[in-house]
Amino acid sequence: MTIVDPKPETSQSRWAWLDPIILGVLIFNGFTCAVLSVLFLPTYIGSTPFPISILVAAVVNLALVVTARGVTKSGTAALPLIGWVAGFVLCMIGGPGGDVLVLSSPLTLLLVAGALVPAGVFLVRVVLNRLAELTAPPPGPPARSSGH
Repeated sequence: MTIVDPKPETSQSRWAWLDPIILGVLIFNGFTCAVLSVLFLPTYIGSTPFPISILVAAVVNLALVVTARGVTKSGTAALPLIGWVAGFVLCMIGGPGGDVLVLSSPLTLLLVAGALVPAGVFLVRVVLNRLAELTAPPPGPPARSSGH
């Protein structure tokens, strides 16, 4: 007697157990991105401020969110941003001797906006597209027009 598996195992379902691990790595990458972007925020070229870490944080966070959306359920795609916020808050806390990594400058506000807004806009667009799909009328036969 032969037992036939009704659902053959696909490569996607075979590796599904890795999804939470990948999401954890993406959250840690968001945390690391925040710490590194804060550390490199006061970068200068000569006497000119050169805050390249704002652009790098924006691109990296967007890539982390896009990757998280592709790997996990749609509700957990924002978790790398939560990792970024946790890393940023950790940098705001004073260390021993009163050392603070986050400077009180306009660049800090630009870092927060630059790092979170692009990924946030992406997530809002994903949610709006999903809502549009859910509220769209089902496809049916085309309406007949009267030939008057």
